[in-house]
This record gives sequence, structure tokens and C-alpha cells, in this order.
Amino acid sequence: MAGRIITIAQQKGGSGKTTLAAHLAVAFVLAGGGRVALLDCDPQGSLGEWFEARETSLGEDATGLDFRTASGWGARREARSLARDYDLVVIDTPPKSDIESRPAIEAASLVAVPVQPTPIDLWATAPTLEMIAKEGTASLIVINRAVSRVGLTEEMSAAIRALGHPAAQTRLGSRVGFAASMGAGRTIQETDPGSKGALEIAALAAEIRQALGG
Repeated sequence: MAGRIITIAQQKGGSGKTTLAAHLAVAFVLAGGGRVALLDCDPQGSLGEWFEARETSLGEDATGLDFRTASGWGARREARSLARDYDLVVIDTPPKSDIESRPAIEAASLVAVPVQPTPIDLWATAPTLEMIAKEGTASLIVINRAVSRVGLTEEMSAAIRALGHPAAQTRLGSRVGFAASMGAGRTIQETDPGSKGALEIAALAAEIRQALGG
């Protein structure tokens, strides 16, 4: 049975796609989600730099993950190939390019769309959601970098609902620990396992696995 493919997509830059991809991949491993592979389709290569830092920190045989790169239409082929050997494949896609992102969305079992809870970010997310809907792929909006002291206003909550796509119950806070852990090739679950951020990412990973059918 082929593994599941989770694509992280958002055409708006600065949404935290790469950080989310790395954190989810590690969260799945820590939760006993089987063999997990990362596929970097973003020419910027930030996920690859994180993985190299992880290899340096933990050793090449102790990352807990496999890592590949692909671009354009090769992403769909590579993702499906990895899914034959891995239980979960997490794909990081480039911003601003529907041509580069579409194959990864087409191959996905689920597309996670990180969105910062601001009107501008919500407006900018519409093209990504339209592309996902056109491909007929299941999606999940993930509220990212939410200020923990300020709850979502009713206006923002209504705007999210108006997008017409399901949103995750778990929201990721705006926490320094997410970015700080990435610099060491780790995730917040590894550098600060008892923190609110670690609990948030574990809860989100569990929610996504449930959306995938377990």
C-alpha cells in the first residue's frame, strides 16, 4: 500500500512553509508514524540546508528522515516514487509559482496551507486555495504565527470560514522556538519538548494524521 503525501503549499511568501514541513516530518517520526521522507521542491533550498544541518548535528544515519529534491513536473513523479517506500512524504513547495506547485498538489493526499491570521494574508491565500480546489485535492488551512495573547476576532474567524476550506483546530503560535530550532537542524519538539510550541506541533500532526484516515 502506498504511503500518504502531504504537500505544504502557499503562494504568498513568508508564511512559514519550510518550518512547517520540517516540524511536521519530525513530529510524525516522533509519534511513531513510520518511515518519513521530505521532498524539497523550492529552488531556494532552505529545507535542504536544514536537513544538512541536521545531518551534521545528529549524524547522517540518525536524522530519522530521508531527503530528496525535485522541481516542476518531476515533483509528482518523485513524490509517488517515495510513497512506494515510505509511510509519509512531506513536500515543501516554492512560493509565488503555481506552475511549480501544481504537480506537488496534484500528487498530494492532503495539502496543508499555512496562513498568518491577517486580512492581507487571507486575501493572498485565495489563488492557492483555488488551485487546490481545481485539482480536487483535500486541504487543511493551518493558522500559523498566531499571537497567543490575542484570540482570533470574530471577523477573522468568519473570513477563514468564508474561504470554503476546512481549517485545523490547532493553531501554531508566533514563537521564537520554531525558528531557533531550525538553525540547529532540529525542531522545537527536540530542542524544547515541554514547550507550548512543541505541544502545538504534536497536536497539529495528530490532527493531520486523523484527516488522512489515521
